[in-house]
Amino acid sequence: MADALIPLSILFGWPAVVGVSAGCAISNVLSPMPSVIADITFGSLANFVASFLAWKIAASRRNAVGRELLGCIAAAVTVTFVVGTYLAILTQMEVWLWWIGVGIGSTISICGIGFPLIQALKKAGIA
Repeated sequence: MADALIPLSILFGWPAVVGVSAGCAISNVLSPMPSVIADITFGSLANFVASFLAWKIAASRRNAVGRELLGCIAAAVTVTFVVGTYLAILTQMEVWLWWIGVGIGSTISICGIGFPLIQALKKAGIA
């Protein structure tokens, strides 16, 4: 669910990119899962790349809402493939199963919650 904050990088730029990446690392430190080192490393990397891509894709003000949605989609795809791949390696399960599972969750979180969040923040004049 924290991935819903990734689109904030579209509005707030570099500080949000750093913030969601650091937040991912900090939250994964507390994880009870045996994959904690991989989660800290690759989860944070996935959030960094996803946030950075979303920010840069949406940076063009031409068709702002369309670019912002495209940035959110790129972020969801990035998280899906990075996280899904390392989890498949760790669990020795089929990668496509992880891609589907992580992809559904990332799409809901980033595009279904995060995108409306940034639209609401813009409408409220916060960003």
